[in-house]
Amino acid sequence: MSDTLTLYKLIILKMLTQIDSPLTNSQISEFILEKEYTNYFTVQQVLAEMEETGLVTISSSHNSSIYHITDTGRETLHYFGDKISDAICQDILEYLQKNHVKILDALSTTADYFPGNGQEYLVRCQVREQDSTLIDLTLSVPSRTQAVAVCDHWKGKSQEIYAYVMEQLL
Repeated sequence: MSDTLTLYKLIILKMLTQIDSPLTNSQISEFILEKEYTNYFTVQQVLAEMEETGLVTISSSHNSSIYHITDTGRETLHYFGDKISDAICQDILEYLQKNHVKILDALSTTADYFPGNGQEYLVRCQVREQDSTLIDLTLSVPSRTQAVAVCDHWKGKSQEIYAYVMEQLL
């Protein structure tokens, strides 16, 4: 394993521990590409290797992969974290502070779909705030196209829908 690839892995582990939250593939890639540390293909290679070696686990959603640090990842960072320069640590901190709300929003409002019992699809839409779920809505729709459309619109409409449901029920 090259020292450069090791550094990229440590950077990703540092990001995951600094925000104490999972991050999406696009959030990790955005940081590394924005700072021009490496190219997109290397980032994807590093993320795949990290999953294979148990440094991270991945959960998938409708249109994104979400990376969670494992105990092995935390331990690795503990032993080798000093290999990350102070300048890179500062870059990570600044990126996470600047994008904190956007990062948490991407993880707190989710929608995904899966096949139902028949020809229909089930769409699960959620809004979470820290450790509690504000709304968890599962809808049955007749087609995959409609399931994708519901997922795509959930993020923009979730607050309005939550407010409407609460108004109707209270």
